[in-house]
Amino acid sequence: MKTQDHIPVTKGQRSAKFVKTGFQIGGNYIKHYSKKLFNPRLSRDELNEDNATDIYKSLSELKGSALKIAQMLSMDKNILPKSYINKFSQSQYNAPPLSGPLIVRTFTRSFGKTPDLIYDTFNLTSSNAASIGQVHEASLNSKKLAVKIQYPGVGDSISSDLKMVKPFAFRLLGMSEKELSIYIKEVEERLLEETDYELEVKRSIEFSNACAHLENIVFPNYYPQLSGKKIITMDWIEGLHLKEFLNTNPSQELRNKIGQALWDFYNFQQHELRAVHADPHPGNFLITPDERLGVIDFGCIKEMPNDFYEPFFSLISADTLKDKKKTIEAFRKLEMIQPDDSTSQIEFYYTAYREMIELFARPYTSKSFDFSKPEFFEQLYSYGEKISTMPEFKQARGVKHFIYVNRTNFGLYTILHELNALVNTNTFQPHL
Repeated sequence: MKTQDHIPVTKGQRSAKFVKTGFQIGGNYIKHYSKKLFNPRLSRDELNEDNATDIYKSLSELKGSALKIAQMLSMDKNILPKSYINKFSQSQYNAPPLSGPLIVRTFTRSFGKTPDLIYDTFNLTSSNAASIGQVHEASLNSKKLAVKIQYPGVGDSISSDLKMVKPFAFRLLGMSEKELSIYIKEVEERLLEETDYELEVKRSIEFSNACAHLENIVFPNYYPQLSGKKIITMDWIEGLHLKEFLNTNPSQELRNKIGQALWDFYNFQQHELRAVHADPHPGNFLITPDERLGVIDFGCIKEMPNDFYEPFFSLISADTLKDKKKTIEAFRKLEMIQPDDSTSQIEFYYTAYREMIELFARPYTSKSFDFSKPEFFEQLYSYGEKISTMPEFKQARGVKHFIYVNRTNFGLYTILHELNALVNTNTFQPHL
C-alpha cells in the first residue's frame, strides 16, 4: 500500500481538504444526473460508490477524528448505504500508513532518539494502520513487540475536525441540530481520551489485570518506560483479525468459543467494572493460534455512572418492563420521556421505546442466544429504519451515555452475528 508522506495539520489545510471533497461530491452528483437524463431507471449505486470512495480517500488522508467518524459509521449497518459501509470499514485496520521519515520524526520528538536506538529491531513499514495511529513490529531483548504510533496533529485537530464533519454527519444521520451537538460533544470527549496515550497505557494495564481471569482471552503486556504521549509499546500478539479468521472456515465449536469470550469480556466490564471497552470493531481483536481472543486496544473506555446504569439495565434484565409505571419512571431518569411531554407523547414514547428495548434485550432474557439467526438482526434494522423516518425521533432524547453504550452493545452483537456464534448469555448479570 502506498505510504503517506504528509498529514494536513493546520485548520486551514484540513478545511481545504473538506472543501475539495465537497466539490468532488458535487461533481459526482452532476455526473449521476447527466446519466439519468438518458437512463431514467439508473440507480444510485454508482453515485454512492463514487461518493464513498471520495469521502473515504479524504478522511483517510486526514486521519484522526475525521477517519474515526467513518470507522464508527461503518459499524452501524442501519445508517449508510452498503457502498459506504464497505469503504468506511477499511478504516478499522487498513488506512494508508505514514512514511518512514514521519515515523522517525515522531520518535525523535518523543524520546530524542530514532527507533533503531531504542529497540534491537524496528520495522519502518507498518503492519496495521487505522484512524488514530499505526502499529509497527519491533523487538528488544529477544521479545517481539508492537509499537503504536499516533499520527501527527491528531489530538490538536479534534475539535475543528468535528465542526467540519458536522455538516456531513447532519446529512447522513438525519439528526436534529440539538441531538447532533450532544452526539458530537460526547464523541469529542472520548476522542480526546483516545489521543492520550499515557492514559491508554494506564487503562490498558488496569483493565487487562481486572479481566485476566476470564477464560480464553489474552492481553499484551505494556511497557510504560517505552511509551509516551504519542507512542505505546506492548507485546506483539500473533493472530488473525475477524475477517481473516472467518476465511479459514473455523468450526462452529471454535466460533462459539470466541463468541463466548467476547460476550464475557464485555459483560464482565459492564456489570463488574461499570466501565467498558467502547470500541468493539474487529480491528481491536485477534484470534490467536491457540484459539483465544486477543484484545489489543483500550483507547476508548466508557464509564457508566449509577444514575445511568441502574435504570438502563433494569429495563433489559429485570421485570421493570412488565410494570408500566416503573418503565415510565426509568424512561424519565434516562430522559427518554421528558418533563414537558404531553399525555399523548408519554404514551407514544412509552410504546415505542418499550418495543425497542424488548427487541434489543432479547439476548439478555434467555440463558443462551444464537446470533447466527438473521431474523433478530432484520428486526433490529427494520425497527431502526422505521423510527428514523418518524418526526417524533428527530428531537434529542436520552442521556449522552446512550451514544457509546449503545454503540458498544450493537457492535458486540454485530461481531457475534458475523461469527454466527451460539453464546451462553447468563454468565455475567447486571447488579441492581
